[in-house]
Amino acid sequence: MAAAAELTLLEKCLGLSKGNKYSAQGERQIPVLQTNNGPSLTGLTTIAAHLVQQASKEYLLGSTAEEKAVVQQWLEYRVTQVDGHSNKDEICTVLKDLNSYLEDKVYLTGYNFTLADILLYYGLHRFIETSHQSRDN
Repeated sequence: MAAAAELTLLEKCLGLSKGNKYSAQGERQIPVLQTNNGPSLTGLTTIAAHLVQQASKEYLLGSTAEEKAVVQQWLEYRVTQVDGHSNKDEICTVLKDLNSYLEDKVYLTGYNFTLADILLYYGLHRFIETSHQSRDN
């Protein structure tokens, strides 16, 4: 799923009206959002955090300093580990690592649903969808 499509889904999930225009820059197609009030915003997690604040749902960014740090950690994981892999073996390793981590947790930060859960779901969806399609064929 392209980053622009993920951001559009996030807008819908947050209850925001569709009005943002996204573009992509560079070889890795980094998303860019041109804001009405200032400079453009670059990067999936930067734009996603901006959308959360725009929707007045800051609790999705974490409620304590520790939880905010954990949310940031998982957003970074999404961009560096999930987005960086397309090889089946690497993806399998990522999924096994996540499965182990989530063994005793409800959500990535423990018991609170956050932006990290949403973006990790969007990032992993393409791998799960691909594996189901290849099994069905």
